[in-house]
Amino acid sequence: MYRYETHSHTFPVSKCARVSPREVVEFYKEAGYDGIFITNHFIDGNINIERSRPYEERINFYFSDYEEAKKLEDEIGIKVFYGVEVSYMGIDFLVYGLDKEWFLAHPEIETLTKKQQLLMYMENGALVIQAHPFRESGHISHIQLFPRCIHGVEIINANRTDFENELARQYADNYKLLYFAGTDNHVGGAQKRFAGMESQEPIVDELDFIKRVFDGKMQIFHWEKDN
Repeated sequence: MYRYETHSHTFPVSKCARVSPREVVEFYKEAGYDGIFITNHFIDGNINIERSRPYEERINFYFSDYEEAKKLEDEIGIKVFYGVEVSYMGIDFLVYGLDKEWFLAHPEIETLTKKQQLLMYMENGALVIQAHPFRESGHISHIQLFPRCIHGVEIINANRTDFENELARQYADNYKLLYFAGTDNHVGGAQKRFAGMESQEPIVDELDFIKRVFDGKMQIFHWEKDN
């Protein structure tokens, strides 16, 4: 099986991350993974650039960590893919399949409601996953669900409790949403629990990944360092 990390953060783009693109890529190669998606916090979330900066500058900064990691593919021997984690009042969504050029061409996304934005992503061919939908945290006032604006749900997020993940699975079942999993790794090799997606054939690119998810050819996996 070919194993992929679908939810990871790097510094300096994500303020809350503690590891560089190189450190993350090297760790996942050593851990036996075949690929990793860099899904930093987008310009509407915990990104390490002032929101007053021009839109184009913020988009270029956002993709800079992914581009740095991408340059290491051949040297380290692991595939690197892009993704986006958009946010709304502490709620997060993983978006796969829209590249830097697409975002540069659509500055109007900042004028849309989150519902309108998510639907626009879907209409443009992106895979949209609600991350850790039942996360409880001090900075989140209440749980919010967007079942009509997403394709799937992280039913396993390695940094959430079994209780929260089980609620996510029930949510996915009730709305017939795709199962998805990711680590939400902010600390690289210091992470203890992991989750992601695996397949019997290697992923070619982001669009191939999306097709495989929709076709049911990607399976969830999870593991812990002590096991």
